[in-house]
This record gives sequence, C-alpha cells and structure tokens, in this order.
Amino acid sequence: MATTESKKPIPVPDEESQPFFDGARDGKLMILRCRVCSHPMWGTSHSGSMPVTTRCHSCFSNELEWVPASGKATLYSFAVMHQPYPGFEDEVPYNIALVELEEGVRCISNVVDCDNDELEIGMPLEVTFEAWNDDVSLPMFRRSR
Repeated sequence: MATTESKKPIPVPDEESQPFFDGARDGKLMILRCRVCSHPMWGTSHSGSMPVTTRCHSCFSNELEWVPASGKATLYSFAVMHQPYPGFEDEVPYNIALVELEEGVRCISNVVDCDNDELEIGMPLEVTFEAWNDDVSLPMFRRSR
C-alpha cells in the first residue's frame, strides 16, 4: 500500500473512529457489531465519512465492538460525478458507489481499477485500501477477481 500525500480532504480519526482507521492501515475493513444482538453496522460521524455510532440500530444497546468484515461486497448503486470539487479536480469523472458488504452493511466509497462505463449494479466487489497519508488509509472497492 503506497502512501501518497493527498490534495483531497482527509478525515481526522478521533477516539471513537480510531479502530476503523487502525484496521484500514493494516488492510482490514472494520465494522461495528452489537454485542447483544450481533447486528452489524456502519454508523456515520458528523463528517459522514467515518463509521461511528454509539447505539445499535436494531436493539439500541450501547454495547458495540469493532470486528473485521470479510471485504466481499456488491455494487448496490452508484453515480458518476463530473463536478470538479476541491481536491477531486484530477479525478473527474469519478464514481461514488453505494456498496453492500457481505455482512449486509451498506457504505459509500469508490470503485477503483474499473472504468466508470463498466460499472454494473450487482457486480461483485472486494475491498482494497488507498493510503491518503501515513496515518489514514480508506477502503475502496474493486471488481472481485
């Protein structure tokens, strides 16, 4: 995983999201799971990019734990962006993908190593990680091999 200094806005890990970022740096996709009912979750922080929630979405328990996900996924939906937002000017056109993990959790990411015109709803995906700096790697998805 090569590190490149990004012009993109980089999320800042906090105490609650640090296990997610530690996992990503180590090549593991971490999700939250309820210790009471085993419901898997991808909660969001105020920035919308970090998976943090304080209560189970199913039973409302606050007994949550970070667990590794399989990394297997399906493309649930996507849009192709043509607007050159700050930090993403060199990426246009780029995709924003709604990905459904094998565990049933949906998250927003990008599909990489695939032309946008080849994207298809339902295509099998697998997680990969892109290092944005020495501390932050983010999960992206590519077509399953």
